[in-house]
Amino acid sequence: MTSLILRATARSLLPVLLLFSWIILYRGHNLPGGGFIGGLTAAAGFIIVGLSEDIEQAKRILRISPLSLMAVGLLTAALSGVIGVMTGAPFMTGIWLNTFEMPVVGTIHLGTPMLFDVGVYLAVCGFSLNTLFTLSETED
Repeated sequence: MTSLILRATARSLLPVLLLFSWIILYRGHNLPGGGFIGGLTAAAGFIIVGLSEDIEQAKRILRISPLSLMAVGLLTAALSGVIGVMTGAPFMTGIWLNTFEMPVVGTIHLGTPMLFDVGVYLAVCGFSLNTLFTLSETED
């Protein structure tokens, strides 16, 4: 039986951790952070739900297979490298699409490094959750 306090706060922590993971993901190519740490933070939100309630509830909230997250993440990261090749540059060359100012956020940089970070984010989140879900399975 899990703690009543943990169960009550786990559902509230999930959206906060997901938002925090997106912030870490975005600021990653200018400051410390990025796809790896952001992916771990996102996975931690689902892990807390899994520990407080049960793993099946965390799977229902996730709504997508962790293996699918890993596959999409790896394809996204690889695509970010191919974009450079299509422009005649070497594989994994950073191609910047646009930079613009936002009132609250500040300067936004869009390009293939961000696309690569998104791929790493999805792959790390999927791997972490797949590992947890696999380890939590019990033989009946």
